[in-house]
Amino acid sequence: MAKYGKWIGAGLGFVFGGPLGALFGLFIGSMFDNVQTIPGSSNSGPVPPGQSGRGDFTFCLTVLATAVMKADGKMMRSELDYVKEFLIRNFGVEATREAMQMIKELSQKEIPLNEVCQQIRFQMPQASKVQLLYFLFGIAKADGTVSAVEIQLLENISNQLGIDHVTFLSVKSMYYDDLESAYQVLGVSSSATNEEIKKAYRKMALENHPDKVGHLGEDIRKAAEEKFSKINVAYEKIKKQRGIV
Repeated sequence: MAKYGKWIGAGLGFVFGGPLGALFGLFIGSMFDNVQTIPGSSNSGPVPPGQSGRGDFTFCLTVLATAVMKADGKMMRSELDYVKEFLIRNFGVEATREAMQMIKELSQKEIPLNEVCQQIRFQMPQASKVQLLYFLFGIAKADGTVSAVEIQLLENISNQLGIDHVTFLSVKSMYYDDLESAYQVLGVSSSATNEEIKKAYRKMALENHPDKVGHLGEDIRKAAEEKFSKINVAYEKIKKQRGIV
């Protein structure tokens, strides 16, 4: 039977209820037969109030990633290979093996996407939800492009999660390399003043600091550092173009 210790880890909490709980129930038996760390274990302790644990985060990522891959009505082997490579880069080989098995099981089921997103919206902190969106864009672009269908689905997911449109455009723009995208990463237009750009940068840097998702594990924190770095790169690109000191 499949093992989910490295992928799910400890800190399961809110996913036991609602539509996520129903999906989790598909394989919860095999998980607890083999899991290496469970909610409230000595490895991580209980989930702090107001936070979701790593298990909540990674299971939500698995469910939403599966929905994105199914957006065009089919899941191609080539697409799964790209996603596998993406997960290996971010989470390692063993965790990816477990995640891909979960994706395989979920791909055969109907995912009530709106209900799932609503559950996440009211149970997960904002910083974690934005990090989820960042991963989903990475998965969508794993094959080199993000289709119009995927963009529409990601925007719907973002809206359902309670992420504002400026933040959605900011995360989306992190996967494009041009000056206009740099402005969108900071959530401003190219007509913004230098002071408005500085203020926007400080706000984005504060909201996206890696420490806000540090409780989810070192691998997720590392990805948050990558996202944080893209904010800095965008700011430096604008500063250079404008001569801001």
